[in-house]
Amino acid sequence: MSNISSNGAAVDLIEAASGAHFSGFLSPTSLSAPPSSVSIPLEDDSPKQPFVIGVSGGTASGKTTVCDMIIQQLHDHRVCLVNQDSFYRGLTAEESERVHEYNFDHPDAFDTEQLVECIGKLKCGHSVNVPIYDFKNHRRCSESFRKVNASDVIILEGILVFHDQRVRNLMNMKIFVDTDADVRLARRIRRDTVERGRDVNSVLEQYAKFVKPAFDDFVLPSKKYADVIIPRGGDNHVAIDLIVQHIRTKLGQHDLCKIYPNVYVIQSTFQIRGMHTLIRDKEISKHDFVFYSDRLIRLVVEHGLGHLPFTEKQVVTPTGSVYTGVDFCKKLCGVSIIRSGESMENALRACCKGIKIGKILIHRDGDNGKQLIYEKLPKDISERHVLLLDPVLATGNSAGQAIELLIQKGVPESHIIFLNLISAPEGIHCVCKRFPSLKIVTSEIDVALNEEYRVIPGMGEFGDRYFGTDD
Repeated sequence: MSNISSNGAAVDLIEAASGAHFSGFLSPTSLSAPPSSVSIPLEDDSPKQPFVIGVSGGTASGKTTVCDMIIQQLHDHRVCLVNQDSFYRGLTAEESERVHEYNFDHPDAFDTEQLVECIGKLKCGHSVNVPIYDFKNHRRCSESFRKVNASDVIILEGILVFHDQRVRNLMNMKIFVDTDADVRLARRIRRDTVERGRDVNSVLEQYAKFVKPAFDDFVLPSKKYADVIIPRGGDNHVAIDLIVQHIRTKLGQHDLCKIYPNVYVIQSTFQIRGMHTLIRDKEISKHDFVFYSDRLIRLVVEHGLGHLPFTEKQVVTPTGSVYTGVDFCKKLCGVSIIRSGESMENALRACCKGIKIGKILIHRDGDNGKQLIYEKLPKDISERHVLLLDPVLATGNSAGQAIELLIQKGVPESHIIFLNLISAPEGIHCVCKRFPSLKIVTSEIDVALNEEYRVIPGMGEFGDRYFGTDD
């Protein structure tokens, strides 16, 4: 990357954009302002949605311990914990007099409307004041609140957080902590006598009269909504480590990857950012544009190949040892969307020796917008996995036409992997809604399309720049 170190402008761009992001688009204060006719939403104006985790389970099942362990392992992210217990309704004077007959484990004991409003505001990036509940007097502290700021991760913990669909719909991940009933009872006795000033008899009476029936009627049935069930609670370190790994993966994804699990953005590095900086620069020479584009294309192709099926294979090494590895998918071909897609063919050939590559041409017929399609594809393409090649996914219209043609030729939708360098959100929506089983692999998701349907910030007409016909 000596060219980057010698190019002061590129280095400045890389350093200025070193924060978490998915496109090299910077605010007008960092770069020259875009044309006034183009309306571009800045990333800073639309903060990333936090990752909301719901943690449910029976009383004293270890939910708080699980939450604490997740928070400790996510120390490099902003994490806030919201307890459903904070949203108990305050008892009336009459209810307070008969507190031993009040069921604190019933859904009606909670102010679910306020809970939904609170989590909704946090998801929108706003700070909220969470009530503080006095468990000895069974009422909210009227003058005291706990201020919770916007965070990368929001953990909502409580016995009934899965009961109401409105609350479940706010969650990205739902965890149920499953612990033996005897263990939960012992923990409940210890907690309520030590922390909440109650005597053992009242705890046992409440457990038999309210807690256990409520668990059977409300908590246990909500277990079916869980994405992950953790046996043994906080003692299950393996499960918690896997959950934290999954959360870290999701936090590093573009929001569109959370909506469409079939969209994959290759992990960004300073090398990739540097290459994007160079090929997006309008002043770059054709030679350098082709050189760095080829490098990026190779990375995208390699990543796409990683999504192909494989079989286990054993070989004998020169030392006489047996190595257990994998065998590549044999039934594979590439299909480039002419003309820009042809720029990706060399990288595919470099990765897959002797691979067959077909072509699809899509163009407009005059002013009526009708698209004509010409194709030259392998005769047995219906039996192959297809890598569809086009460096820029803009509106998704041409890609949709190409994908539809492949399906008409007998290629299963799930056997198509669409490879491109940059994608516009509009194109991703268009393709993924029509073809939910297809995979998209890209190196960056850009901000949007402008009024002329060009990707912003984009990199111009890729085919013209690559093949030198933009003069």
